[in-house]
Amino acid sequence: MSLLSPVNQSRLEETFIQDGYFSATEFSSLKLEAEKAKTPILAYLINKQKISEEAVTKILAKINKLPYVDLSNAYVDPEFLAMLPKETAEKYMAVPLGKSQGYLVVAMLDADNVQVVDFLSNKIRVPLKVYSASETGIKRVLKQYQTFIDKNIGKNIDQEQNKESDAGDSLISSKKISITNDQDSPISKTLTTILTYAADNGASDIHVEPLEYNLKIRCRIDGILRELMILPKNTEAALISRIKILSNLKIDEHRIPQDGQFTFKLPDKEIDLRIAIAPVVWGEQVVIRLLDKTGINLKLDQMGFTGRSLRAIQLSLKQSSGMILTSGPTGSGKSTTLYALIQEIKSDSINIVTLEDPVEYKMDGINQIQVNPDIGLTFSTGLRSILRQDPNVVMVGEIRDGETAALAVQASLTGHLVLSTLHTNSAAGILPRLLDMEVEPFLIASTVRTVIGQRLIRRISNDKTAYQSSSIETDAIHKTVGNLLPKTPADVARVSADLGYDNLPLANQNAYTLYKGIESPGYPNGYRGRLGLFEVFEVTQEIQNLIMKRVTSEEIQKVAISQGMIELRQDGYLRALAGQTTLQEVDRVAATDNA
Repeated sequence: MSLLSPVNQSRLEETFIQDGYFSATEFSSLKLEAEKAKTPILAYLINKQKISEEAVTKILAKINKLPYVDLSNAYVDPEFLAMLPKETAEKYMAVPLGKSQGYLVVAMLDADNVQVVDFLSNKIRVPLKVYSASETGIKRVLKQYQTFIDKNIGKNIDQEQNKESDAGDSLISSKKISITNDQDSPISKTLTTILTYAADNGASDIHVEPLEYNLKIRCRIDGILRELMILPKNTEAALISRIKILSNLKIDEHRIPQDGQFTFKLPDKEIDLRIAIAPVVWGEQVVIRLLDKTGINLKLDQMGFTGRSLRAIQLSLKQSSGMILTSGPTGSGKSTTLYALIQEIKSDSINIVTLEDPVEYKMDGINQIQVNPDIGLTFSTGLRSILRQDPNVVMVGEIRDGETAALAVQASLTGHLVLSTLHTNSAAGILPRLLDMEVEPFLIASTVRTVIGQRLIRRISNDKTAYQSSSIETDAIHKTVGNLLPKTPADVARVSADLGYDNLPLANQNAYTLYKGIESPGYPNGYRGRLGLFEVFEVTQEIQNLIMKRVTSEEIQKVAISQGMIELRQDGYLRALAGQTTLQEVDRVAATDNA
């Protein structure tokens, strides 16, 4: 990167400015900083996180008039991986992607190296169509070599199953099984491949789905299920038996659901896997939930809490007693929010005890308890025990029944700050839900401090383009957040600070600047990663009065909005105006929340 010719150095600066990455003034300032640091400008920009490695690779490809491909989330068919030996691919940082019009499409780090291109073409005896790609992207594809090339995956299945059964006694003696140490069988390699791919790509779940004539593997990435591979039907029994053995489940039980868990070890971390197996028409379906054991270090503002919502939560966390409750469907990030709340208040001066099912993230300085109904350790029995351990803060993973709800309320009444979750469609739905659990209204009114509703939506990739909203989109913005946006230029700074966004546009414009991610192999539909939508309100005296009257969640919602709560859809539209997501994604997730 530092060896660009003077012509290309000039072209580099022009491209950065023309493509909107930096203004001329910003780039000149950054060049001076790089010179003072005696660091090449590109290395300086990447090190200081002013621009991503992918963006730099794309810009360099544009300057050198080379086609570019983003491999951040690419999956390569094993048929094409097999065309270029792994050792050669690693040596020349070149990976095959597929075929196009008689050419083998190859992504390379040094895509303009004619000699290497000719060498590779002669070696595999196929003409190449070369794309430029980043080092990180190429390494992600290289990891796939350890997996799918074994073409004998369907052979010797009966012998494999017998071998797994014989090995069962030794394997199930430990709950921390490293399946990466067993590389002998095709089935073991396949399972390792699936788990590694899912972990590397940030998948939350893996679905193993038996069909009539084959076995489908899908991964949930950024909240959306994507097909990973189709395996022969004769691999089904061996693969599911392998999973059962590692999870300490009965391999000869096919009629009833089973739940288990085991640990998958990668070179740099461990992933906890929760296994759920259920009989279906064509066999047994397996759903694997991936939980990264390395922990999290999230702050509330990094989670996406801003403005009024962030201030309300921070105020409640300063209280020594009461309840902070989060709501949302399964997979909406409620547990992650609870961990972020704990990170906010964690210190050596207080005792924080959690009761979880399962313990999703290990945190230093926190006393975490794993629920185990098999031995009688439920949320309710565990909560009774916790209250005898002199806690200041209690986190209950989920309030599932009236007994747990009553104990949590009693804990908050006796001087403890209680954090927990409930499954409801909105933040306002939490309070009537507690009434349904037969908690007395006056207890709810006197203990619940703050309520959080949340969803997860897809974030657009960093490689994005701006456009002007259509008339339909403009009308939707006016209807949804028109009352929140600043009315005059003088209001911009005040309203933006209140809502927690920079430079919000004025209300009632004819069009608004929106953004969409540029679609590529690594970014299906232009999305990469997820972020949270939140609605937060404090339980004020007026809302307490409504609780005492046992009103509906709709009435509580109206009062919360009148007192300044930002609804989920409104939060999403503000994030779309800030260039973080799209209106279409917000409408997809929040379509029925406030209907």
